[in-house]
Amino acid sequence: MVLLAELGDISRFDSPKQLMAYLGLVPSEHSGGKRRRQGGITLTGNNRARRTLVESAWSYRFPAPKTMHLERKAAQASEKAEGIAWNAQKRLCGRYRTMTQAGKNTKLTCVAIARELVGFVWDIVRQEMPKPAVN
Repeated sequence: MVLLAELGDISRFDSPKQLMAYLGLVPSEHSGGKRRRQGGITLTGNNRARRTLVESAWSYRFPAPKTMHLERKAAQASEKAEGIAWNAQKRLCGRYRTMTQAGKNTKLTCVAIARELVGFVWDIVRQEMPKPAVN
């Protein structure tokens, strides 16, 4: 809900990459000639939405069990949204585990997870939000 309130109409973004860039979850770049160096995230866009996503990403430290709470929430969602959400849960938990086992910093890992989470959010909103009427 926080994301929808902060971002407004997500359908204005044609791709998840645009949404990630708007939220400042893409790496900055310093390039010239043949040299290309990527730095930290750009921190542009909506600060509250970015912070909410990064805080949400911390929950992917734990395995992805199918709890009773998740089953109740899934019963209220459409089948498409439930499928995307469960795939996101499994993928992001696995990615967190893989990155930390590879020795990546946990904070950096959470930002990477938040960036990928944006793609799943974009996909769910794109499929589930009603299309505006064309005059």
